[in-house]
Amino acid sequence: MSRPWSRFAARTAAVALLSVGVAGGFYLSEDRQSQRSSPATQVAGNVSDIDVNVEYRQEEAVSRQVRTARQQATEVRKQAKAAAEKARKAEEAARKKAEEKARKEAAARAAKPYDGPIPESCEEYSGNRKVGCALMIDAGFKIDQFPCLDKLWNKESGWNHKARNPSSGAYGIPQAYPGSKMSSVGDDWQTNPVTQIKWGLGYIKGRYSTPCGAWTHSQNKGYY
Repeated sequence: MSRPWSRFAARTAAVALLSVGVAGGFYLSEDRQSQRSSPATQVAGNVSDIDVNVEYRQEEAVSRQVRTARQQATEVRKQAKAAAEKARKAEEAARKKAEEKARKEAAARAAKPYDGPIPESCEEYSGNRKVGCALMIDAGFKIDQFPCLDKLWNKESGWNHKARNPSSGAYGIPQAYPGSKMSSVGDDWQTNPVTQIKWGLGYIKGRYSTPCGAWTHSQNKGYY
């Protein structure tokens, strides 16, 4: 090979190597740029992921709060309903108890309409009342019935065997109507208190069982 050719070949090789070196440097620079920008890109991606996670967690927290609030509201409604039902039942029980008490008291009053003092004997009275007390005992009633009989006939006639009701015509101690009914006991019904009392006691026994039964009816209805 001649020397000029050798020089040309050497120059060509040098140019080629230089070109390769420049190209390699360019690509190396691009790769380094790529490597230097990659962490920033990764950080930006990470931040975006963090934002998404935070937002998701916030939404979850709000959802939990809403569910809790709804559960609490439901529980409050249940408690309020239970309390109202309890109050209703208590009121109903109190009402029934009061009604039962009233019934018992009414029954007690009917069974014993007189709760005052009981006379020891008919000697505590005088006049027609004394006679009436003795005849009541003879008729089979106990002396604890006499206070009721006393109140009843004191109301009707004041124990006056000549008492006459100007409106109805009822007559005598028991205020029989008409007074002639008492003739079933004796013809002297207009003047004899014994005849009137015997008839009156028979009327009471047949219709009300006891003088206190007659007195209770008189209190409730105004008559016997």
